[in-house]
Amino acid sequence: MKLFYIFIFSVVSTFIFTQIAIRIGFKFNVLDRPEKRKIHVQPVPLLGGLALAIPYLLILFVIRNEFDIVILSVLFGGLIILIVGFLDDLNKLSARLRLGIQILVVLMLITNSATLTIFPNTAWGIILRCLITILWIVGITNAMNFLDGMDALCAGLVCISSLCFAVIAFFTNQNQILFLSIILFGCCLGFLPHNLKPAKVFLGDSGSTFLGFMLASIAVVGVWAQDRIVGISIPILILGVPIFDMVFTTVMRVKEGKVKNVKQWLEYAGKDHFHHRLVDLGLQPQGAVIFIYLVSICLGISAMVLLRATWKIAIILLIQAAAIFLMIAVLMIIGKRRRSGWNIDKLKAKD
Repeated sequence: MKLFYIFIFSVVSTFIFTQIAIRIGFKFNVLDRPEKRKIHVQPVPLLGGLALAIPYLLILFVIRNEFDIVILSVLFGGLIILIVGFLDDLNKLSARLRLGIQILVVLMLITNSATLTIFPNTAWGIILRCLITILWIVGITNAMNFLDGMDALCAGLVCISSLCFAVIAFFTNQNQILFLSIILFGCCLGFLPHNLKPAKVFLGDSGSTFLGFMLASIAVVGVWAQDRIVGISIPILILGVPIFDMVFTTVMRVKEGKVKNVKQWLEYAGKDHFHHRLVDLGLQPQGAVIFIYLVSICLGISAMVLLRATWKIAIILLIQAAAIFLMIAVLMIIGKRRRSGWNIDKLKAKD
């Protein structure tokens, strides 16, 4: 019942905080203004990240006695990511600075024993753990930021992912992870009504990077199965959508010569992400968001199936997820080529 009351409070408090944030955003001119790359036509407040993260962190601070030093370090790291993201919303920070701070935050987590445990406890195994943990958390943090390009997409995905983590944490008796996940689910649920099309407020970099960091950290500090392959498969499936978007978009940009280094990768802003390509296929923005929701739900169900599964089943489900994303990638590439060809033919017809 304690958890239920906290969940309800997280939903209500975030809903109220978001209404206040909208007014403050207009009053102090903290707005995301329309431009060529963006799809909204009116200025929209950028304080959604603070409106969501402040209730989340305050609730967890009140119940801090429930957590050990590892979880507390995650929350402190989340606060740093939130502040850096907010400063980036106000006045764009350099990509190198943001990346450097993100890596330093992950190193702080590692010093508090928050690492992926997919490698043995040997010298080389520990080194690999640290490197993969940095890559995982920094990658997911930025992947969620990349996906924050349509109304309700990022917050809705975090709703689905955090609920999946909460369900698995409940059945595996991980109370700390359960609190982190279910309160994150509640805060996103309270924020979503204000972010549905047409959005009254945006998450901004502060919100999307904070949510990405929290999901990635939950995946790292949780113990998802005794078998290592099953244990790593669960968070990979739950976070399959941002992983796919990051990998697919990066591969396509490198192939097309749009990015040539990490700095360009972080700074490049284009309409070539998962959701953009679905719209190119002919879906309306709301339809693209719902489609991505459904993919994430399917992957989340697969992850929950692994609770009582063996490593063989885990490999099969990972192969299935890879096959699904491969089919989606092929359709998106073909759709983009056909649309480009259609646009060229249309211009020729006009001439």
